[in-house]
Amino acid sequence: MIEYHDTEWGVPLHDEQKLFEFLVLEGMQAGLSWNTILNKRQNFRIAFHNFDPHRVARYTARDVKRLLNNPGIIRNRLKIEAAITNARLFLETQNEFGSFDAYIWRFVEGRPIKNVFKSLKEIPAKTPLSDAISKDLKQRGLKFVGSTIVYAHMQATGMVNDHTVDCFRYDEV
Repeated sequence: MIEYHDTEWGVPLHDEQKLFEFLVLEGMQAGLSWNTILNKRQNFRIAFHNFDPHRVARYTARDVKRLLNNPGIIRNRLKIEAAITNARLFLETQNEFGSFDAYIWRFVEGRPIKNVFKSLKEIPAKTPLSDAISKDLKQRGLKFVGSTIVYAHMQATGMVNDHTVDCFRYDEV
């Protein structure tokens, strides 16, 4: 968790494949701890072909079965099927906006929101903006994209800087 915090969390991310990875991982995390997901991250990368949305979008029932039998990942049928559906819709969104990056970052006008939280207790689980993004994603048909999941995605991909003001990463990102 420390390495993830110190090197990845909150860093503005614009790589399409990584944005898809975080979309899948945040959905997989629903109801679980982020630590659980991080501990299985490499297994997820292998199981989901390094989160190549083109490959995941072509997954079949055979792939669902393969994933459900993989003890290295979260074996929840709804979450696995959501990842596949979301890959297809991720690609549709790329086609519509030129990239998923252009789509998602337009919600923050291309710049991270820099919050000024002094303690972890101040950091919200969701915001009106994550509500709006969640609603838009759901209208596009994506699954496991509730407002709390979306806000976690925004934090992870640097759309919001939720490092506390006394954290050394606050000014760095």
